[in-house]
Amino acid sequence: MLFRYSLLPPLLWLPVLLCAQTPSPDTTRTVRLPEATVTGYGQQLPLRRTAAAVGVVDAAVFARFSAANLTPAVNTVPGVRLEERATASYRLSVRGSTLRSPFGVRNVKVYYNGLPFTEASGSTPLNLLDAATIGRLEVIKGPAGSVYGAGTGGVALFSTPEPTPGVTRVEGGLTIGSFGLRRATVALETADSLQSLRAQYARQTLDGYRQHSALRRDVLTLDGKWRPNSRQTVSAHLLYSDINYQLPGSLTRAQFAANPRQARPATPTAPGTVEQNAFYASRTALLGGTHEYRFSEQLTLTSTLYGSGSAIRTPFLVDYERNTQVGGGGRTALGYRTRLAGRVLRLAAGAEGQTSFESSRNYRNRGGQPDTLRYDDEIRTSTGFVFAQADWELPAGFLLTAAASYNRLRYRLGRLSGRARAAEEYQLTRRFRPEVSPRLALLKELTPLVSVYASVSSGFSPPTEEEIRPSDGSVNQQLQAERGTSYEVGTRGQLGQNRFSFDVAAYDFQLRQTVVARSNDQGVQLFYNTGRTRQRGVEAALSGWLWRERRVRNQYFRGGSHQQNSYQYGLRAWASYAYNHYRFGQYEAGGNNFSGNRLTGAAPHTLSAGLDFSERLGFYFSPTLSHQARIPLNDTNTTFAAGYWVFGARGGWRHPLPGRLEADLYAGLDNATDRRYSLGNDLNAFGNRFFQPAPGRSYYTGAQLAWRW
Repeated sequence: MLFRYSLLPPLLWLPVLLCAQTPSPDTTRTVRLPEATVTGYGQQLPLRRTAAAVGVVDAAVFARFSAANLTPAVNTVPGVRLEERATASYRLSVRGSTLRSPFGVRNVKVYYNGLPFTEASGSTPLNLLDAATIGRLEVIKGPAGSVYGAGTGGVALFSTPEPTPGVTRVEGGLTIGSFGLRRATVALETADSLQSLRAQYARQTLDGYRQHSALRRDVLTLDGKWRPNSRQTVSAHLLYSDINYQLPGSLTRAQFAANPRQARPATPTAPGTVEQNAFYASRTALLGGTHEYRFSEQLTLTSTLYGSGSAIRTPFLVDYERNTQVGGGGRTALGYRTRLAGRVLRLAAGAEGQTSFESSRNYRNRGGQPDTLRYDDEIRTSTGFVFAQADWELPAGFLLTAAASYNRLRYRLGRLSGRARAAEEYQLTRRFRPEVSPRLALLKELTPLVSVYASVSSGFSPPTEEEIRPSDGSVNQQLQAERGTSYEVGTRGQLGQNRFSFDVAAYDFQLRQTVVARSNDQGVQLFYNTGRTRQRGVEAALSGWLWRERRVRNQYFRGGSHQQNSYQYGLRAWASYAYNHYRFGQYEAGGNNFSGNRLTGAAPHTLSAGLDFSERLGFYFSPTLSHQARIPLNDTNTTFAAGYWVFGARGGWRHPLPGRLEADLYAGLDNATDRRYSLGNDLNAFGNRFFQPAPGRSYYTGAQLAWRW
């Protein structure tokens, strides 16, 4: 299948180092030429016509790394950091939102094929996804996603691959690697001009780098699209994930230095993660569909409905949680295209609503088995917003965008029984004040290939259910929503007959009532509001061909004519860099004054760079270098995690075989220098257990075979 090259964020002006992924069709390692299109704001505009900081990662970028995890591909976007605290236990940060995410994904709204993937409670189970099932990721950074409701971190839009029209294809692959890695995938897809269908199954098992860090994950996806007539398009999506992975726990600096592969050991006063058999297990299903109706060339209505259900078991050091959750919701958007003062005006308006019910039981953990019931809670959550957006094409190449959303959120917590701090039964309703999140942006096209933009946006992010009701059974009624305003300028474009592309953005983000996390002696994360933080930064990337060759290839013969595509081969360099000047403003807690300190968990510098070599016989090679500067691990800035440089590479041979077969043979190396570092650090951790060691040097190899007709 052919994958279009979408943005791999460019770096300032380092033409020698820089380049994005060389995407690849089924037959060769190549790049399709058309410019990337941004779908995030619903207008299907080219990236250079989008007045916002947006990063796009396509399937070819995911394919240049091991499919064992999402981390390295996502981290090619400047300003975005995906970390793994334990195997498949992801934490996503966009422009410093790690501060609020000791585990999981918060303050970032996530969608899957247009379906809300972030739960009504505000949490996102990103560990359910498998890298092989992702065809594209689009990230809107900062509170610029006003059409997606509440949030100050950003918006992430995941989508699965789309089949190539006129092609039916069966594909299977196997991968083996270090630390007991075993992966198997199989996919079937078919498409014509009116309909498409794609099914994929991926299974991964891993013994793990650390003691007590094994993983098993099964993911099934099914995607279909139909066009009953010229006015309608219907799509349906199913995601089922069954995952189980062990939790090794965090280490002190001394334990990390002595043996980074050990799990959290027992102490005279507390058992370790092995004795308590700490793990996470869940079964989750997400089913939804979208209907698009085109009343005319000017008016379109798009409506989405979805439902989800999950069952989760999680023994921690002290607690054993059993949660069952069902949820559902929908989204509708009306798009209208007209003219105002002789200029094109695009209007959009709509609404989104979500609701969920969760039954949460907490027991004392006895060696990975539930013991005495501590409390039994029921949580009902409802959230929703309405939005509107206008894009007006002005003279002299200007584009004006104005948007806003009106947001509401309510929690209802009921304790049926309990032996925790709040032993009595109770009913509690928590409503957050409705908020308006506006956005205003102006873009100017300097040339047909270069644009500049400026924007100001405001957003708010209410606490998640896990922050209001942590696992110790307490209820935090004082926790308030974060509110922030972002000012941003940027430029992007292409130079030298499309040989080089660049994308640069500078921003000043001021956040009020910032939510921070601290852990108690039992490892329970508790949350508090600080005063203010100020997060200023520059994100930049550049990509360019050091050497290239263009070629026109007849892909297949169908319908009485040859179908032709243009490709490029050669050597490309890419890099993405982010500078983060993040500081606490007025912040006093527990008699300490943290004002002016560096923001906990945020690195001042991150860099990702590499080369992509491809040639017409099908050989390819993609080395990558990643860097993160040292980061503060507590609000006092007295403890830091060391910075690190990590090198990896993937290479192989991809080429057609007789009988309409295609082969991809590959091998890869991660952390080539066996660098010892901690990736998913615990912030403000009790007992100085900050460190979650990342895997050492590892290898993988595999093969993928496909048959198309």
